[in-house]
Amino acid sequence: MSRHTAQLAGLDLNLLVVLRELLRERNVTRAAAQLGVSQPAASAALGRLRRHFEDQLLVRVGRGYVLSPLARQLERSVEDACAAAEEVFATGARFNPATSAREFTLVMADYTLGVIGRLLSERFEREAPRAGLRLRLIRESLSIDLPHVVRFVDGLVAPSIELPELTLLRCVELFRDEWVLVAWSGNEEVGAETPTLAELSRMDWVVPFHREPGVAMPPVPRQLDRLGLTPRIAVGVESYQAVPELVSGTRRVAIVQRRLAESLAAALELRVLPCPGDPDPIVEWLWWHEDRDADPAHEWLRDLVRAVAVGLDVGPSGPGRP
Repeated sequence: MSRHTAQLAGLDLNLLVVLRELLRERNVTRAAAQLGVSQPAASAALGRLRRHFEDQLLVRVGRGYVLSPLARQLERSVEDACAAAEEVFATGARFNPATSAREFTLVMADYTLGVIGRLLSERFEREAPRAGLRLRLIRESLSIDLPHVVRFVDGLVAPSIELPELTLLRCVELFRDEWVLVAWSGNEEVGAETPTLAELSRMDWVVPFHREPGVAMPPVPRQLDRLGLTPRIAVGVESYQAVPELVSGTRRVAIVQRRLAESLAAALELRVLPCPGDPDPIVEWLWWHEDRDADPAHEWLRDLVRAVAVGLDVGPSGPGRP
């Protein structure tokens, strides 16, 4: 037995699941509820984890807890390890969604969740009532790290990205959208028609996932670069859903997805105008690693997500690559 094998055999891997819930919930009581164990049992497990890592992991601040620097460092590794373990023990030659308790993890932006989230949740409950669905939001651009991310989750919904590492990934088109310009109805700097690029360059902007020009730019900065705009970014935010809220009541403008803009325009008193120039179309794809091709459970999940997309006003075009 190798040294590493001996170390793994000596570990209580149940603690890995406990650690995941503690890091997710940042609260012992809530973690215990998620795990279906008593609060003292979860506290005892936290004590063992603290001794193992020689770190507090959860640090009390006021009435709550925050993650220690080490715990923040562990978050992603723990999620990846649990996802891989669940895949190993859930794999089988047959899959019955009606009785399976497997947990599936999908990563997507909050905009995408707003488009397909409700339909996905309804369909999932109807077809797989005992299975778990974990939706992880993209809180920062994952474009550079896309191959690694997709390797350890069931799928990622994202636009096409040109990277050499994508050779091991599969994808299928889900739905399409288009970019529009939004401005508050009380913004007198924006007239009845879309401002010119020169006028827009002098305005304040809200930009999600801002990054300087480069190989793997997020969608909105890429569109601004394509239009030759270098606007003053008054507000940057790691969210698409928040952008219309940050435009409303101000003189700021933003480029957002039409589906998102139209769903919030009335409530936020926003005007929706055509995007200037010649913006790229928005095409959202479901990405997965080729290792999952033969997994019957994953095949079911892919079919379910595609069926949800068919329920939108623009359905998928079928399997392919961008």
